[in-house]
Amino acid sequence: MDQSLVFDLDLIRRYDKSGPRYTSYPTAVQFHDGFGETQFRSRAERTNDVTPKPPLSLYFHLPFCDTVCFYCACNKVVTKDRSLASPYLQRLHREIALQGALFDNDRSVDQLHWGGGTPTFISHEQMRELMRVTGEHFRLRGDDSGEYSVEVDPREADRTTIALLREIGFNRLSLGVQDFDPQVQKAVNRIQSEDETWAVLSAAREEGFKSVSLDLIYGLPHQNLARWSTTLDKVIEHRPDRLSVFNYAHLPDLFKPQRRINADELPTPAEKLDILQLTGERLARAGYVYIGMDHFARPDDELAVAQREGTLYRNFQGYSTHADCDLIGMGATAISQVGDCYAQNVRDLEGYYACLDADRLPVFRGLELSADDKLRRAVITELICHFHLDFAAVGTRYGISFGDYFSAEIEDCRALEKDGLIALSDSGIEVQPAGKLLIRNVCMVFDRYLREGQERRFSKVI
Repeated sequence: MDQSLVFDLDLIRRYDKSGPRYTSYPTAVQFHDGFGETQFRSRAERTNDVTPKPPLSLYFHLPFCDTVCFYCACNKVVTKDRSLASPYLQRLHREIALQGALFDNDRSVDQLHWGGGTPTFISHEQMRELMRVTGEHFRLRGDDSGEYSVEVDPREADRTTIALLREIGFNRLSLGVQDFDPQVQKAVNRIQSEDETWAVLSAAREEGFKSVSLDLIYGLPHQNLARWSTTLDKVIEHRPDRLSVFNYAHLPDLFKPQRRINADELPTPAEKLDILQLTGERLARAGYVYIGMDHFARPDDELAVAQREGTLYRNFQGYSTHADCDLIGMGATAISQVGDCYAQNVRDLEGYYACLDADRLPVFRGLELSADDKLRRAVITELICHFHLDFAAVGTRYGISFGDYFSAEIEDCRALEKDGLIALSDSGIEVQPAGKLLIRNVCMVFDRYLREGQERRFSKVI
């Protein structure tokens, strides 16, 4: 696979429109309240009859944060009161028991993730107990062969925290950084020293974590090429295994904390493109591989290896090496992907608590995929993970003539080919270096819901 990127700024400007990030297809906006707990239970139990039984991926949403980051669009509870975590964890333990009863205990947990919020908001004792309860109801891997990851705020963790996380089974860390520039940090209310960040990264390596990822955000107030270049210098020097470089989407009407960001201090669209181009060029020179959708990895990282070997996958946790897992999301707002259905938990704590106090799973909406949904999901997954699509392989797998089924989409692809985003042939699609940054635009051609003109509110592609 050609790993190179081409930054055609005119092309990027023309294709920079709102679009899904495709952590699922169909996207969550298609979920409906006609799919609830009863439907989810039935579909979940049905997966025990699949041969071979799929392994499991567990996601736990821990929503609490000590302070609010003004850019944040996550589902969170901002509080200084650490005692609020206790009633939440009591209900989460109950949900673990209810979910665990649905799945045969010979299905191993190959992937596990704590996200938030700030998972390290909870105490060390609560961390131990959460993992212990999980192990009571699910078959955790005890040989360190699973992909067990946790999001860490370096301001909330020290060496003892990192050692504890490793001890209870985690082997991958994701560190929130966003930007090291003090003025940028002040503008988004996230003051975080370099020493805090590098101390956690160093501790993770000493404790034997297999992979450490850093999260950066471009498009924040006061960012410019010079300041961003300095942040990149510091990141590259410490060589994290993976990098996520997200585009800040300023949507203050949707996300209240963003109203505290002065829009006049944001970089212009042209400046954001310059920052993105600098990022791609600097990381490529430093040896990083562009995985896609804002993600970079060192060539020996599992994601890069999986992409080369054609086994990379994408789900609600982002890029993954575990395409065969059923994903069970637990906690307020968490989303599950089990069999051919999606299900989402209630978003507010009051509703979440009420469901579990009544011994009910807190599913409030979801979707059962149609045959067309499953076919299009496979097409979009292949494009977004591998920048390639083999028409015959898809046709054989789903019993269709690709050219007949997707005749309108193939015709629309000709405009992408003319602009140099893809190479289109009778046998398939190859995304070109100029099209990799715009892979969402390529995927959108195969999105039936967008083609039908249903209105959406998504972030910009770039």
